[in-house]
Amino acid sequence: MSPPVDDHETTGPPDRETLRLLERHLASDSLVVKTAFDPDRFEPRLLRVALDADQYPAAVETARLDVRWFTTGDFSIHYVEDQGRWECRWDRHPNGHNTRLYFHLPPNGAEITDLSLSSLHPLDLYSTVLTAIEARIETLWDGTGQ
Repeated sequence: MSPPVDDHETTGPPDRETLRLLERHLASDSLVVKTAFDPDRFEPRLLRVALDADQYPAAVETARLDVRWFTTGDFSIHYVEDQGRWECRWDRHPNGHNTRLYFHLPPNGAEITDLSLSSLHPLDLYSTVLTAIEARIETLWDGTGQ
């Protein structure tokens, strides 16, 4: 699964304020080792988040989040382990294959399902995603994860 295209025609311009808000929260999370804006903190279009591989079993060497947020309220939050060996993505944007809000299922993100969330507030999404990642880590440690 490739990351979504930063398409201003369908999603609108990046919401820099929301990206900075999410970065502040993620930077203080114990699962996060590094955050970085692309291209930079002055004109961010993408928030890259490196997760602490020491919290995973040895089989997972790297894990990250790539976060895009747009002024339209659209977003993409892409979780990736080891360069795409296991990944999923939460998306909200216009598309021709599902409702506006949908989820790319792990392990490779190829299967897509509609998504229902009680809130689309960025901090609620942050909580939803981090809870899902923590559950993923638990399944890896107990041997039930793929």
